[in-house]
Amino acid sequence: MAQAEARHILVDTEELCEELKTQIAGGADFGDVAKEHSSCPSGASGGALGSFGPGQMVPEFDQVVFSAPVNEVQGPVKTQFGFHLLEVTSRTD
Repeated sequence: MAQAEARHILVDTEELCEELKTQIAGGADFGDVAKEHSSCPSGASGGALGSFGPGQMVPEFDQVVFSAPVNEVQGPVKTQFGFHLLEVTSRTD
């Protein structure tokens, strides 16, 4: 069964999500940005979500995590929680 490890940043607006993505693309550390801006409790650990399989996260999340390139920031991804930047840090099929 496929497994992935990912980290994310959760914010309230698509605009802020885009702004943070630009900062990361410009060299800001994903983990530091997560600690400063993410409204998810995982922000305290740099956005790390640990290891999980398909179906354990919301569908919008799963779709990105199990298809996107590893170590490439994706988003904004809209869910019922807000807007996410996602980075798949590892995945096994």
